[in-house]
Amino acid sequence: MRGRKKAITSDFISELGYRWYKQAKADLNSGKNTLNAQNYEWSCFQAQQAAEKGIMSFLYKNGYTSILTHSLKELIREAKKIENEFFRKESEVKSLDLYYIPTRCPNGLAGNLAPFEFYEEEDAKKCLNYAESILKIVKKFMEK
Repeated sequence: MRGRKKAITSDFISELGYRWYKQAKADLNSGKNTLNAQNYEWSCFQAQQAAEKGIMSFLYKNGYTSILTHSLKELIREAKKIENEFFRKESEVKSLDLYYIPTRCPNGLAGNLAPFEFYEEEDAKKCLNYAESILKIVKKFMEK
């Protein structure tokens, strides 16, 4: 049985944005839990994911219908077109972009250390702080 194709409406896009925002908050919470469990590489990745999904939620809420990048730097460029407050987060997202692949893939780092051996508590705390500060801005626009 074939379903009918659903028309993309502003309500649908707004709801999609809210779902991405809820997942961003859950990812941030998971990142804090993995920090406490001393899984620092995973905490760094979850922080990157929280920031990515947070910015994506903002873009969806503002009418974007297709987002095809995982680059926080690219996402923040789009967000800045809508809201100036995102200008303050450029260096943070640039830093978080560096945690997308190397935190998960043993061949993503130079040398012989696996990600779980390479990343430390300080890295995880920095990433989580960056993600949390980005989500604070997003929250202002998602919870209106």
